[in-house]
Amino acid sequence: MSFLQFFRILWARRMIVVATTLACLAAGLLAIWIIPERYEAQTRVMMDLVKPDPVTGEVISTNFARAYTKTQTELVTDYRVAGAVVDALGWANSPELLARYNAEAASSKLDFRRWLAQLVIDGTKANAIEGSNILEISYSSTNPETARTMADAVRNAYVQQSIAFKREDAAQSADYFERQVARVRDQLTAAEARKAAFERQNRIVLQDDLSDVESTRLRALAGQSPSPVGAVAGAASPAALQLAQIDAQIATAGKTLGPNHPEIQALRQQRAALARAAAQERAALQPSGGGGPSIAGQVSAQENKVLAQRDKLEVARRLAADVAVLRDQYAKTAARAVDLRQQAESNLSGLTLLGSAVAPSTPVFPNVPLILIGSIGLGFGLGVLVSLITELLSRRVRGVEDLSYAGVPVLMVVNGRNAAAPRPRLSRLGWSGAGQA
Repeated sequence: MSFLQFFRILWARRMIVVATTLACLAAGLLAIWIIPERYEAQTRVMMDLVKPDPVTGEVISTNFARAYTKTQTELVTDYRVAGAVVDALGWANSPELLARYNAEAASSKLDFRRWLAQLVIDGTKANAIEGSNILEISYSSTNPETARTMADAVRNAYVQQSIAFKREDAAQSADYFERQVARVRDQLTAAEARKAAFERQNRIVLQDDLSDVESTRLRALAGQSPSPVGAVAGAASPAALQLAQIDAQIATAGKTLGPNHPEIQALRQQRAALARAAAQERAALQPSGGGGPSIAGQVSAQENKVLAQRDKLEVARRLAADVAVLRDQYAKTAARAVDLRQQAESNLSGLTLLGSAVAPSTPVFPNVPLILIGSIGLGFGLGVLVSLITELLSRRVRGVEDLSYAGVPVLMVVNGRNAAAPRPRLSRLGWSGAGQA
């Protein structure tokens, strides 16, 4: 179909196009008149994504910023926020809203408060402004002042609910850590009691560096002795060094082998021989004459005393290590509990208010120019479609082009409206002929 044929059909069916266009335009005007106007008020808050939390010092990373923003936009339309708006405005006590609920939704599964909250959610929108950390909250209503009031109410409820979420989460964590503090404190008290009882029972006193009094006294005596004696007292003699090594081997083997094991028996016999050799070395170094025990003798006696309680010292050090671990755990747990309790009492939301909403002066719906242009375009398109369908159902010959077929020439054109019109020339046949109706 050529453009000329298409234009002839539209011109012949022009009343259909005009009628559908006018009908759609009338429908658009009726919709503008019937549909109530809706006004939209906006308010904004700034999310502190890059500023550290004043209580915890935490900063939201870039990877989680998008997820955090999406969470905040969903929170604005959450039931808890909408319910807080209903409570703040006192809608639950409104007879008009109660009558509307009884008429519209009494048979539904929603209770009255949930139905009211859904009204708030339906009129609320929230979106983050692209390229910024600003969250825009808007509310639409048929009254501009109502839209302004509701936008501010939703924003305030959202900020308060954000604080409540943080405080609830921190309070739950603080309760858990406080229970852990009590548990670790009991364990620490029991560990300290076991350590103190063992020290009293075995007359061992460990200092802060986990050294006992007897070992400290041995080091002091070794420092007072002459060089040869000091070497013996400091376990520098061969017999004393071997004796210490044998004691260590016996202590290690005793953890896995029984006291009557042949290996244990052999080590004990070897230790007895080394002990005799060490005693002979100490006796040889001890000076002759009276005047009380020599320094070397005191060192030897103190060394025997230290060696005798070596196993007990190891047990005491293990008990002291348990106490140290529990003290460190108690300190860290208590500090964390204090931090969380401080967060549970904080009123910081991480949101900055950017001014209150303003009552809009013009409605956002219905969009009159868009409806008018759309109705005219829809009516014209519908008229063209109806015209083409009508033409296909009742085909007419409206020009020479409608009679054109491949290989079949048009011989003449008969003009029945004007008999005096000049005869058409059939140039395709090469001669002039005429027909008259």
